Amino acid sequence: MTRWAALALAGAALLGGAAAAQSAPEGEPTPGGTLNMIVQPEPPMLITGLNTQGPTLYVGGQIYEGLLTYGADLAPLPQLAESWEAAEDGLTYTFHLQEGVNWHDGQPFTADDVVFAAEEFLVETHPRWRLIHEAYVEDVVAQDDTTVVFQMKKPFSAFLYGFDMSSFPIMPAHIYQGTDYRTNPANSTPVGTGPFKFDEWQRGSYIHLVRNEDYWKEGRPYIDDLYFRVIPDAASRAIAFEQGTVDLLRGGDVEGFTIRGLSEMPGVETTTAGWEYFSPQMFLQPNLRQEVFQNADIRKAIYHALDRDFIVNAIFFGQGTPSTGPFAASMLFHDPNVTQYPFDMDAAKELVANSGVDLSQHPIRLLGLPYGATWDRMTEYVKQQLEELGFVVSIQPVDAGGWLQAMGNFDFDLAFSFLYQYGHPAQGVSRIYYSDNQVRGTHAGNNGGYENPEVDALFRKAADALTEDEARAAYSQVQQILADEVPVLWMFDMLNTTIYRDKIHNLIRTGIGLNEPMDDVWIAQ
Repeated sequence: MTRWAALALAGAALLGGAAAAQSAPEGEPTPGGTLNMIVQPEPPMLITGLNTQGPTLYVGGQIYEGLLTYGADLAPLPQLAESWEAAEDGLTYTFHLQEGVNWHDGQPFTADDVVFAAEEFLVETHPRWRLIHEAYVEDVVAQDDTTVVFQMKKPFSAFLYGFDMSSFPIMPAHIYQGTDYRTNPANSTPVGTGPFKFDEWQRGSYIHLVRNEDYWKEGRPYIDDLYFRVIPDAASRAIAFEQGTVDLLRGGDVEGFTIRGLSEMPGVETTTAGWEYFSPQMFLQPNLRQEVFQNADIRKAIYHALDRDFIVNAIFFGQGTPSTGPFAASMLFHDPNVTQYPFDMDAAKELVANSGVDLSQHPIRLLGLPYGATWDRMTEYVKQQLEELGFVVSIQPVDAGGWLQAMGNFDFDLAFSFLYQYGHPAQGVSRIYYSDNQVRGTHAGNNGGYENPEVDALFRKAADALTEDEARAAYSQVQQILADEVPVLWMFDMLNTTIYRDKIHNLIRTGIGLNEPMDDVWIAQ
């Protein structure tokens, strides 16, 4: 095993507290059946190469695939790549692709599709891959139809973390090459290699996927139909589960106060597994292009004015843990020993007074997340606290598409967001701080406009590190600088509870959970 592969597997030791994925049930899988789920809010699109919002990944994860997936211990596992090797010097990665894979329209999947994704499509559309490609990837070539070689400019210790469906979704070259990716008519009828094919989207009602009869795993998937129901309010979603209209609820589908009651229903199981790879962290994003937020004391004052224990326990009913810094606690290289900002309104007001800033002269817009009543209550709570601090606050009302547009155009003052951290800080954390990653059109870059050359250099030093100790030292230093400057207000590490009928088997198999292709899932008839 190369040192790079060893680093890619190191997550298991550092995530000892993470929930394990459920074990496979006994008995033979029963083919057939329909699985009814909820997607909320309704996604703006299903093309995971163009949109990485949670609802898009949830549905799109059944249509599209990446080269790899990841276990609950963060070990890389095969998907469209059946095997891979890394050179001892960390400068060459060779992926051997599954044979006999076809796109949903019958065209063969080949190494040319991977090269197209790596060198063309994702470089334009995916800010996380763009960063990796520009800094580390020298060339990507297809040796033959089933072999792809990535030649690196320099070693990148986190490289093998970046090939799941959300990080490296492979798009069909025969459909997209030479077109405007964002306006291609095929975006309304997605074509992937996954176990389920797009059938129908009744806007405001449901998205229907059907079994891919030509899936490359023989005999899979077991389920015939997937329905992602669009049910606007959380109370109605809970009733739909109680009445059997839907079979599965994932984190955020229902209000936190209903989780216990739903979990105690006969024939119902729950798990918090399946989020180890993502480690989602919710935060408040100040737009540092606004004069008032360029003052670090004002940012710190806002942090002190927010009771994160109250947010987690009273608003989200325990579905999270207050964050201690920019790395979620489940992340590799997390350092809890950085500057903290506990709830203290007196300290907050003192910081404002000492700053000399009259907050009433800087009215701000608060951009909430359009994910339901719980998120609305958090937005209202933060508005109340900001007004007590002295701000004049208005709430920007948006749907999922409007939120994405506002974030992508930097059209916000203070915004709620949460991002997946993807197993390694070089994949999911550094992207929102790199000075040169202020890319319009995405919510997943440096939307706040933070610039600090020392932070840039430390993130790159850690990513290029030859040893784990060297990486840890650089990551600890960068976490302390960020905690002192507070360019982002880290609120809480999110916890997601999945509630499902016990007739559903083999549901959570990896650290990617419900965003994983459900080819192994079966329903007892």
